[in-house]
Amino acid sequence: MTDLYEQSGQQRPGTTRTIVHLLRHGEVHNPTGILYGRLPGFKLSDTGQAQARTVALALSEHDITHVVASPLLRAQQTAAPIASAHGLEVHTDEDLVEAENEFEGLRVSVGDGALRRPRHWWKLRDPFTPSWGEPYLQIAHRMLAAVNTARAAAAGHEAVCVSHQLPVWSLRRFLHGQRLWHDPRKRQCSLASLTSLVYEGDELIDIVYSEPAGKSDPTVTGA
Repeated sequence: MTDLYEQSGQQRPGTTRTIVHLLRHGEVHNPTGILYGRLPGFKLSDTGQAQARTVALALSEHDITHVVASPLLRAQQTAAPIASAHGLEVHTDEDLVEAENEFEGLRVSVGDGALRRPRHWWKLRDPFTPSWGEPYLQIAHRMLAAVNTARAAAAGHEAVCVSHQLPVWSLRRFLHGQRLWHDPRKRQCSLASLTSLVYEGDELIDIVYSEPAGKSDPTVTGA
């Protein structure tokens, strides 16, 4: 139940408020439209770089004291302007990395590419775990570990964790107590969007979603 302090936006006496912003990276340069996953070398497009700068501007007046990113290039590049704006370095946390996926390196658009080939169909046998990649629960657990590390580093202030669509969405569903398997076309996690976790002490009191760089289509391969 929401109490008086939550309704008023005030902080409870004797507690420390910390915010961890989960930031999805910006648009990636992906001219062949493959599912790039953890493949190296996939950098931000010009649009993605602009999105990263837009988020940095949106967070410029925030009390950011810690910036950490997935080791993948697109996440590091998205984190860079935010860290620079606050005079910070970008830390790296492997727990923020993209999910493993058996279709990595292939085209997977609906009705196109790998999904039309019978030899790949066995990978789709279990959508609940899922059978084609890293288990959703494992993703959520490692993301929560990364959030807790960042929260400790920025206690009483704000942290930014740059990650990827599926890891951010899996953690959000986990924290809401929702089932982890889902329709990927309905993920609310646009490019360069923020999913902000608000803590008072060790208690998560709110999850706030925002799109400082605008909305994007979750079904577009290469985004």
